[in-house]
Amino acid sequence: MNRLPRTVTLTANGARGEVAAMLAGAERRLCLTLGALAEMETGLGVAGMAALAERLRALSAGDLTVVLAALLRGGGEHELAGALATAPIDPRAAAEAVARAFEATA
Repeated sequence: MNRLPRTVTLTANGARGEVAAMLAGAERRLCLTLGALAEMETGLGVAGMAALAERLRALSAGDLTVVLAALLRGGGEHELAGALATAPIDPRAAAEAVARAFEATA
């Protein structure tokens, strides 16, 4: 049973660096946390912030999935983060959401 879509409207906490994005048919929260950064480093196979920044400059679809999952978990969206491989997500919306999450903490 697919439980990903929901109708609840979320409020992103901008002070915490959260952003809201419409993904998989519902508004989702993404947040760049220290844990999300660590998850990205591990998932992308890089060590350190400089290597991560370099890798983020040219993401493959697989890389985008790793980064999006980490940001979703940072925002408390664990269910969607674990189901990205089969979730109906527009790649452009995913890329824009990732960019906004990084901009929110700049």
